[in-house]
Amino acid sequence: MNILIPVDINSRFEAVISSIEESNYWAYIDLDDGQIVNCEFLKYKEDTNCWIDHIIIINKDDYKEEFKQKEFSVLKTTTQKSIDEIIEALLLNKLIKLKP
Repeated sequence: MNILIPVDINSRFEAVISSIEESNYWAYIDLDDGQIVNCEFLKYKEDTNCWIDHIIIINKDDYKEEFKQKEFSVLKTTTQKSIDEIIEALLLNKLIKLKP
């Protein structure tokens, strides 16, 4: 499963989710069997060269037309901030799915 999260810094254990406008990086996370296999930081979300299963955002106003057109699954965090908290919430189905 491939996931993108807009974050403030490019450090796996220190990064926190931020609004798309305020983000400095995109955390690209590769999940396999509920484990983070890889966590890379990209300057632009367009730098990904594979299918993205979920984009996770902090603010529902960040739900852009671009995501709708590409038919990405967009999930919103509630109280989760760090990458590990967000992934745990994803695996436990605690994130809010935004409708297209």
